[in-house]
Amino acid sequence: MSAVCSDAPAPARRDARPAPKGPLDFPDSPLSRSARQPLMLGLFLNLQDIRFSDHPTSNSWTYDYNAALVQKADALGFDIAFSRTQWLPKGGYDGEASLDSFVALGAMAASTQNILLISTLHVLYGPWHPLHIAKIGATFDHISKGRWGINIVTGHRAIEHEMFGWNRIDHDKRYEMSAELFDVLHRLWTDTDNFSHEGRLNPWTIVNGYITPKPNYGRPILVTATGSDAGIDFAAGHSDLVFITSPGGAYIESALETLPAHISAIKARARAKGREVKTIINPIVVSRDTEAEAQAYARAIADGVPAPTHTSFGHRGYDSDAVAWKGRRDPSHKQGLNLGGNIEIIGTPAQVVEQLAALKKAGIDGVQFNFYDFTADFDYFAATTLPLLQQAGLRL
Repeated sequence: MSAVCSDAPAPARRDARPAPKGPLDFPDSPLSRSARQPLMLGLFLNLQDIRFSDHPTSNSWTYDYNAALVQKADALGFDIAFSRTQWLPKGGYDGEASLDSFVALGAMAASTQNILLISTLHVLYGPWHPLHIAKIGATFDHISKGRWGINIVTGHRAIEHEMFGWNRIDHDKRYEMSAELFDVLHRLWTDTDNFSHEGRLNPWTIVNGYITPKPNYGRPILVTATGSDAGIDFAAGHSDLVFITSPGGAYIESALETLPAHISAIKARARAKGREVKTIINPIVVSRDTEAEAQAYARAIADGVPAPTHTSFGHRGYDSDAVAWKGRRDPSHKQGLNLGGNIEIIGTPAQVVEQLAALKKAGIDGVQFNFYDFTADFDYFAATTLPLLQQAGLRL
């Protein structure tokens, strides 16, 4: 096992030079363009074979299916496309197929025009060498003209670390290691001379490293999916978008009660570092023409959810030290129907808009939608709900 997995105290981190400008510091960047929307809209794609309910759906893990969704979202003016990546052994997925988000979202740059493409990357697995991340990232940035970015995750399941021959690294130490990695990546993306670095927390060394082309707007877009103090502190110093979960669980009213303080703390942490960040969250939208029809659809999905096993969606049997999803297990909060997504938005198109407006009022800057059936439900949302969002002033 690597020495970085030991329990020995990490050496004190030297003060890093200030991070270079990021995409939000450039008014003409694609991210700045999207951030001017009152509420950014995105899709949270399923690039793996997820079957958390037996209720019929057209969903597919395939690249062609998901690329078509992103192209549709791009044409509708959506701002972001996103997907998870997981490393699980046989039986760990609901089905047998799972595409890599880092590659798949980068590949979509060639077939889209304006939408931001965010690739999830477990930055400590392998381990990735920073030269690889910097070079591939600069390439995707070049192809997309500044529309591509990384959703930074450090890995919360022991079984995933073990797949790469490591013991799971302590939760907070993972963010210390990631901070060193992204300090180095910032240098590689911006330095105009060779750069050398000997890893202090990470098992890699750079001797006369140099990366071209340089990214269009200082560096690629950076996102952190987190809910812990260590993760939030990392995101406050490095990321543009913080992908959060609801401290109150999936039920919309509990989420709205708990989100304002959580978001305020995140943004205050960033401002204390001289930075601004945007928050995004992942709701599933279940909508029909009447409230009764929407509730019936939601109930049909929930009724099709099988009894949980270690191979069912969520992979409940795998040891995890994740902090962000504790709201889903907190008995003090009313929970939802287990439909997928971090928050459940159920109702008529007008009610969906009311709930999205409430999330905006709570401090949310953008939403990454799940739909149970991405083809049919996204078409319904585009036809019925998107115009109402514009009328409500949530879209320009």
